[in-house]
Amino acid sequence: MFQTLKNAWKVPELKNKILFTIFALLVFRLGSAVPVPFIMTESLKGYFNSMSGTIFGLLGTMNGTGFSMAAVFALGVQPYINSSIIIELLTVAIPALERLAKEGGEEGRKKIAAITRYTTVAIALLQGFGYYTIIKSQNMLDLGGMNGLWAGIVIVFTFVAGSAFVMWLGEQITDKGIGNGISMILFAGILSRMPSMISSVISGVQQWFTNNNLTAEQIEQIGGVESDLYKSLVASALHPALVPVLILGVLFLIVFVVFIQNAERKIPVQYAKRVVGRKMYGGQSSHIPMKVNMAGVLPIIFAQSIASLPATICAFAGVTSQSEGFWGGFLRVFDANGWVYGIVYFFLILAFSYFYSTMQFDPTEVANNLKKNGGFVPGFRPGKPTADFIRKVLNKITFFGAMFLSVVAILPIVTGNIVGQSSLAIGGTSIIIVVGVALETSKALEAQLMMRHYKGFLE
Repeated sequence: MFQTLKNAWKVPELKNKILFTIFALLVFRLGSAVPVPFIMTESLKGYFNSMSGTIFGLLGTMNGTGFSMAAVFALGVQPYINSSIIIELLTVAIPALERLAKEGGEEGRKKIAAITRYTTVAIALLQGFGYYTIIKSQNMLDLGGMNGLWAGIVIVFTFVAGSAFVMWLGEQITDKGIGNGISMILFAGILSRMPSMISSVISGVQQWFTNNNLTAEQIEQIGGVESDLYKSLVASALHPALVPVLILGVLFLIVFVVFIQNAERKIPVQYAKRVVGRKMYGGQSSHIPMKVNMAGVLPIIFAQSIASLPATICAFAGVTSQSEGFWGGFLRVFDANGWVYGIVYFFLILAFSYFYSTMQFDPTEVANNLKKNGGFVPGFRPGKPTADFIRKVLNKITFFGAMFLSVVAILPIVTGNIVGQSSLAIGGTSIIIVVGVALETSKALEAQLMMRHYKGFLE
């Protein structure tokens, strides 16, 4: 990848695209550091840190540090991603949208893109209002004599305007920069959390040395080994020997993700020879590529949204794991770092992987297209036998892809329980997104380099 960037930097046109992308990402990070007015950002940051097991934890991971500090770009690309997923699912469910996507050509794609943009603004309006409602309910508004209604309008519309600008910025990166602009912005948002994770590792190691230097008298002064303060000090500490293990674990996970992201099953296809006039067509051999991780990271996002829903509802109702009664006990059992949550999370990812793969890839449609073009899979008759074979292969590779996503997604729970610090857990979802965007960008640069250095058949 670094060699590809080096070669691309030598081409003036690609160099300008890289510089434009870097400038656009700097603008995004700048907007993620400018807070929205009338909000006490420090109090809000502490509140969201305590809500890591809810839907806000997922939003913070996807949108970077701007979400927890109520920045102008706090919503990030999340409304656009949600809008794209909704329109994609509706395209399958609504015949009019399906015809527009398949038969509308360039005009159809433009109309779908326009619908997606309008839906993005509507979702951003809902999310911005929800964000404002949380801030108001927690008494984190600093109006300074300003009318409350006017302040609420300013806050909500600032969030919406920021989300719309991020969407436009992503489209500009796609047109004038390198790779998919929305993916690049998501990439930058996730990487922005790296310094805080490194800082957590350093402070955890320092706390471990501090705990070991405490005398018996100092331990007694803070309430003894049974006190909540001493337990919190021990829980925040990290043994120095675990740091190399964490680094090796991250490196191994990156290699594993790269391997799975590039893995695919190729179904051989043979095209029959046919004579048209005096010319013979067909007879070529090809293949149908089927990626192992066909669904990408979407099953994890869907599963985490549903799995964190009970904790989110309880948080709005003011119920915590220390509360008495049924819901307090439920949250203690269904803790985001517990094994019950991990098992439910695991099976939800499996279910959504099969669901999304079925929505994305239709074996019957592929078999019919092969039949129309004179193609066939060796050993299988065209039509239904071919569709059944492709469906069988799809189920097999979907299972392996789903297992890959499930294992990577529950790694934070496993490492958090082993290390003893959930904040130091290896974020599998973040690594899948970061590695996927890096591979996608590298392939896009390689394709553009090949196009500009292609010498033709005569040389």
